[in-house]
Amino acid sequence: MRISLNWLRELVDLTMNPEELAEMLTMAGFEVEEIEDRRTWADGVVVGKVLSCEPHPNADKLNVCQVDIGRGSPSTIVCGASNVKADLYVPVATVGTYLPTVDLKIRPRKLRDVASEGMICSLAELGLAKESAGIHHFEQDSLKVGSDARPLLGLDDVVLDLTSTANRADALSMVGVAREVAALTGAKLKLPDVPELSVETSPSLAMKVSEPEACPIYIGTIMEQVKIAPSPEWLQRRIQAAGTRPINNVVDITNYVLLEWGQPLHAFDRDRLRSVVGTDNLTIGVRFANSGESLTTLDSQKRTLHEQTLLITANDKPVALAGVMGGEETEVFADTQNLMLEAALFDSVAVRRSARSQGLRTEASARYERGVNQAELAIACRRAIHLISELAGGVTTVQAIADSRSSQATATRTIELRLDRVNQVLGPIEPDAEVLSSAATTDPKDMDEDVGELQPEDIERILTALGCTLVPVQERVWSVTVPPYRYRDLEREIDLIEEIARLYGYNNFCDTLPAKTEPGYLSVEQALTQKIQQAFRAVGLTELIHYSLVKPDKENQISLANPLFAEYSALRTELLSGLIDAFQYNLEQGNGALNGFEIGRVFWREEEGLNETDMVAGILGGDPSQGQWVRGGREQPITWFEAKGVMESAFQRLGLSVEYQPDRRNALLHPGRTASLWVQGNRLGTFGQLHPQLRQERGLPNEVYVFELDLDVMFAQMEQEENTASAFKPYSTYPASDRDIAFFAPTKVSVSEIERAIKKAAGTLLESVELFDEYRGENVPEGKRSLALRLVYRAGDRTLTDEDVEPVHRKVRDALIEKFGVDPRS
Repeated sequence: MRISLNWLRELVDLTMNPEELAEMLTMAGFEVEEIEDRRTWADGVVVGKVLSCEPHPNADKLNVCQVDIGRGSPSTIVCGASNVKADLYVPVATVGTYLPTVDLKIRPRKLRDVASEGMICSLAELGLAKESAGIHHFEQDSLKVGSDARPLLGLDDVVLDLTSTANRADALSMVGVAREVAALTGAKLKLPDVPELSVETSPSLAMKVSEPEACPIYIGTIMEQVKIAPSPEWLQRRIQAAGTRPINNVVDITNYVLLEWGQPLHAFDRDRLRSVVGTDNLTIGVRFANSGESLTTLDSQKRTLHEQTLLITANDKPVALAGVMGGEETEVFADTQNLMLEAALFDSVAVRRSARSQGLRTEASARYERGVNQAELAIACRRAIHLISELAGGVTTVQAIADSRSSQATATRTIELRLDRVNQVLGPIEPDAEVLSSAATTDPKDMDEDVGELQPEDIERILTALGCTLVPVQERVWSVTVPPYRYRDLEREIDLIEEIARLYGYNNFCDTLPAKTEPGYLSVEQALTQKIQQAFRAVGLTELIHYSLVKPDKENQISLANPLFAEYSALRTELLSGLIDAFQYNLEQGNGALNGFEIGRVFWREEEGLNETDMVAGILGGDPSQGQWVRGGREQPITWFEAKGVMESAFQRLGLSVEYQPDRRNALLHPGRTASLWVQGNRLGTFGQLHPQLRQERGLPNEVYVFELDLDVMFAQMEQEENTASAFKPYSTYPASDRDIAFFAPTKVSVSEIERAIKKAAGTLLESVELFDEYRGENVPEGKRSLALRLVYRAGDRTLTDEDVEPVHRKVRDALIEKFGVDPRS
């Protein structure tokens, strides 16, 4: 919101300079992003009168002017504008003036051998227009030459670019900002005088609001004998300062009232409305669009309407997007003589959806989305009618109102406020604080400095300045009635407490910490998550992050009731699809294989209800080596065992002992190269190769591996004492004794089962067991495979002899024969 200080001073008695005002508003929660001092745009520009204008002796397109700037003798100024002539009053930049808009400092100089002492300015050179065809001249007669030209140009103003928080819809208007300044400074508020209006009803204008919840009140007013013309300069300057382009007097008045009261208005050409409907009797309606309807808006865009688009209709024909933008077919133009002025209250949600469906955001929709003060709707309407009558000669003839609000509806509420709760939330105050709010206007501080807390008189003074009415209920407790213009953001006791702190000044409260404080620390889950991230990064995987929203293509997905886009309208049920998409995208962009992992939450729907859990997923593929010159430049995809080794390296860092079992349940994975992962009898997740059909559809390398792990299971294992507390174990100084064992084992028996049986049978003497050979083929019985494992035995207190090792090794062999029916080969 751009705030003109000249305009603001008409609404509130204000004496402080722009910098002080900006600091005060910023400290009160309204950030001032920029101070635009327009006075600097024409500092040194004076009023001059062109006494004579003669052609330049050495240039066809230049003129030599004698200009009186009030300095005794006229100044000679060379000017190239075609519209310069004698007897014009013009803005003159004197020697030494700097024009920041065009970055030009005026110096004496010669133009084609003729001395020039200054410059006659155009509006573009003064920053008041983007382009100018010639110099600017003042319409007034008998101006004082040599006087400051800035008041005549509207450049005696300062504009503050102010940002309000989303809950302060009232601050999107000059009246709202004036009320805030009055509350902060204690200055007198001077709101515009809006005369009452008495208008008759007529069958020629009727209302039909089909969606009363979306439009609780609609006021339509017919004004005749309107003369469309440019707005007066004061009006143009005010809306220009606010960043709005002047169009004509009627449109400028609706924009002016929007800026002044925060109430969007729209003016229709009454005769064009009648032409659209083909009858003299108008029925203005409000409804949602039907599928297939269209409307050309004021920006000349033909828009296909959606069912959530709220419309203004004339005899059921769309003529405007309610609360967003009017229609081109019924707009006010140069020959308009009769108006239908719209003043309405639209539901914020309905306008937000309507504007979003059309990809539009306007000054009107921005205010309706935040909420418009319904109590001042009639005031804003009367203000616009009065200005149109005054500046455009309009005569009010007919008015129709559709008001679906109940008779008990009121834009006020009452809140109980406790002083003890105020002091409990805000804490003690600084004894010598300089109060920013209106509490400082009558007495710097009517409180006991030793107490160090707000007193009843401070609460009453601050809230009264905000427009609230306080009625004591009991000692240190009030019943506070909120003013209508703060109805939307003052709802609870804590809201009033926030207002008290804001106006009293946040910097006037003591900096204190809560009584019970302790240094910050990571929770167990956060610490373990960081450890998991470090482990997977250590084995060469890049951490990835994807949106939790995906396309709705699965039955058990949870769909959003109000999605932003159809492509992101459901919650993901797994992480692998996003990783596969990222892998494919990097290949297509020429970035090579993306080996990465992601920690995220997944969601799914069951008969019992909705569920969610955290998962860890990853993807590996491509050739992990750098440079293939030793292989003649041929790439060698990562193998199952290399990918499995990456996983096991991470598990080793995390202290997890994971077993692998065959698994065929995931349709994304190869049915013969997929394993379920288990840790101490709990299912950890899945690891496997992508299904060949999926790999072919996506154009991925021959072998791509993925994994998906349950984060809660990992937490449960990592939290166990043996994993959280590192135990010291000395290395043995005695040599090891190794034995090999080879046998034919049934193919259905996994190596992990065999290793687990060996460790159980060998006991504490076994240091490690490792598979070093597997063979299937000739001389191997059908349904079996040949396995060879190396067992390393070691003791911490002696050198092992054959008498120590052989009984243990024989026990291992017997256990394998008994449990799995293996045929020993050695």
